[in-house]
Amino acid sequence: MSQEVGRISQVFRYPVKSMAGVSVDAASLGWHGLDGDRRLAFRRVDDKGGFPWLTAKRVAELILYRPFGQAERDPLLPTHVRTPDGNEMPLDGEELREALSRRCGSAVELMQLDRGIFDDASVSVIAGATIRAIEQASGCRVDARRFRPNIVVEAPDGAPFEEDRWVGKRLVFGAAADGPAVGVTKRDERCVMITLDPETAQSQVDVMKTAVRLNGHHAGVYATVIRKGALGVGQAVYLAAADS
Repeated sequence: MSQEVGRISQVFRYPVKSMAGVSVDAASLGWHGLDGDRRLAFRRVDDKGGFPWLTAKRVAELILYRPFGQAERDPLLPTHVRTPDGNEMPLDGEELREALSRRCGSAVELMQLDRGIFDDASVSVIAGATIRAIEQASGCRVDARRFRPNIVVEAPDGAPFEEDRWVGKRLVFGAAADGPAVGVTKRDERCVMITLDPETAQSQVDVMKTAVRLNGHHAGVYATVIRKGALGVGQAVYLAAADS
């Protein structure tokens, strides 16, 4: 048996890890998350650790870089990026690589991974009520982009942090029993990324302090793909048992 928990209100892809996301009305959910999501990233060349990717945790202004264009080999992959000061550069060009290397303080290079470059699981989901609760309690303007979700779920009577009870269960998108589905694996433990204003990259630490106070660092959930399919704004979201 399943229970409707809301509808999709926003869908986001992040073509280049830690750069600005793209809000879309529809997306294809594949085995490795949303098609076109986090397939590109800049790697710190000298970092031999397990997480060499350049992110906004290290260079906050990275979230202000806006990828655009359509690669010939894959229209979901961008070809260029618009920098915070309005310049437009090829994504794989030397000029951008050098600019990011200077900001980072060490050499970086562009990488493509067809299975995506994720911190944890390949899909992230958050409830609109959770975002609003953090906004109201922190006194800061907070929108979904701070949390870098793939899917925002909206319910008229949704409670903040209701995602916590989704862990260990499935989310099914759309009314069809065999519709696209994800298995919710864990709560999303938040980091400094949610303090960064997506329009200015300025840090507002009260956002993180509020998330800690309200729900112990957690806001939203991670999930892995169980069934592929089409996602779209307005689509109903159902919560089901893991073995359904």
